[in-house]
Amino acid sequence: MASEGDVPEPAEGAPGAPDEPAVVVDARGLACPQPVIELARAVEGRPAGTVATVWATDAAARLDVPAWARLTGNEFVGEQDLPESETDGRAFALTVRLRERV
Repeated sequence: MASEGDVPEPAEGAPGAPDEPAVVVDARGLACPQPVIELARAVEGRPAGTVATVWATDAAARLDVPAWARLTGNEFVGEQDLPESETDGRAFALTVRLRERV
């Protein structure tokens, strides 16, 4: 269970619930396309199964990160709002899982 100030955990049984992000990209305050560029840099060379989460405030990231996952053959796991106490209610977390490249 997340305490105040922590990034919320997915509900039990939700996609990705048992996964802890191995990579966290703090892209809060960055505009499109920077959150996706930072995500791509952060996961380059990481193995399949790696879970990466992008913290963002740019609404375009809500479309861009899932599209990046689809176009690169990775899995978009989901989206969560980040705690308001840390982000003034505008930030959210987008999570992807890397897949084996063929």
